[in-house]
Amino acid sequence: MSDRSYKEYLNQITTFIFDVDGVMTDGSLIIDSQGEMLRTMNVKDGYALKTAINKGFNMCIISGGTNEGVRSRLEALGVSDIHLGAHAKIEFFKDYLAKNNIKAENVLYMGDDIPDYPVMQQVGLPCCPQDAVKEIKEVAKYVSHKKGGKGCVRDVIEQVLKVQGKWMQDFDAALKK
Repeated sequence: MSDRSYKEYLNQITTFIFDVDGVMTDGSLIIDSQGEMLRTMNVKDGYALKTAINKGFNMCIISGGTNEGVRSRLEALGVSDIHLGAHAKIEFFKDYLAKNNIKAENVLYMGDDIPDYPVMQQVGLPCCPQDAVKEIKEVAKYVSHKKGGKGCVRDVIEQVLKVQGKWMQDFDAALKK
């Protein structure tokens, strides 16, 4: 882990990549009588995702889960790069960077468990929720004070956008009129 404060990396972020289960959700699964696995997602995380996309940030989801309801929710927020069933996340990560001409140092990745470890070792700003596993916390440059599914996605997006002067800028401009 670097001696640099994670805050020194916020200005260079152009791309957000998130895991789903344990990051955008609290990791719990509700299984209905048909065997469908249901998850809950945080509305504030959704607002931050949509805001970042509207401000021109790249947004990608790489998840081992395969729930199509998750895809529908994320597409409704404007996320177009969604990779579900991605068990070798590093391969999807490398392909995404190559296809979009993105440098790893410009990526903020948030994961919570061992499958996220290889990608987190490659990115400029590896982050995790407060309740991530020990090994992920050790490789993270920033551990959110928020738990998975409880606003950790909003936390990191808001920090990046604030440092880059892109958080609340539309509302601030409207107030000055």
